[in-house]
Amino acid sequence: MQEVYAYLQKLKENNNRRWFEQHRDEYEACLEKMVEFADDLLVEMNSHDVIENPSGKKCLHRIYRDTRFSKDKTPYKKHWGGRLRRAGAYRRGSYYFHFEPGNSYLGGGFWGPNKEDLKQIRIHLAAEPSEYLEIINSKEFKAAFGEVRGEQLKTSPKDFDTDHENVELLRYKQFLLVIPLKDEDIFEPNLAARVSDNFKKMRPYFNVMSAYLTTDLNGEELI
Repeated sequence: MQEVYAYLQKLKENNNRRWFEQHRDEYEACLEKMVEFADDLLVEMNSHDVIENPSGKKCLHRIYRDTRFSKDKTPYKKHWGGRLRRAGAYRRGSYYFHFEPGNSYLGGGFWGPNKEDLKQIRIHLAAEPSEYLEIINSKEFKAAFGEVRGEQLKTSPKDFDTDHENVELLRYKQFLLVIPLKDEDIFEPNLAARVSDNFKKMRPYFNVMSAYLTTDLNGEELI
């Protein structure tokens, strides 16, 4: 993975199409290494979860930036990332890896819940948050992730009491778990297995959130 990091550093310093095309062979070689990593990660993940991505290549995000609505017109990303989507209606949440010199991390959770899903999560957090609180307050969770991250409302959401005892939970619009990585972490052997082991730590959180999104307060299935 050292070659990938070295390339990303050079791309950051030469973020233009001319340089990119002049070094396309280097890009293709790094892309091949990233596909190999993603293929290995997919095998590791499917040993303890079910991932719907059909191949490692399908997990990877393109390195090309969408600049149509951005003031930043640099054409290429400074990182290589990828997302693994859990398969099936009852397996909710997704995993994300982000490799960037000086800013690498693993992520997972619920980045953009739709209106219906967000309301369903809040209904459960308002009525029966004990299992959720037990997970996010556990020593294992705090050691791995610290806390749940994500955008929050400034006030309580519509249709929920402003003085609800769990209003801080109800204000979340995103529910994200993040594990920061050092550069040297990416250079260790068996990287795919190590990433998979870290993703596996997210499962208790995913399990309770999946239950919230697929059952009502009486435990009846919604799907």
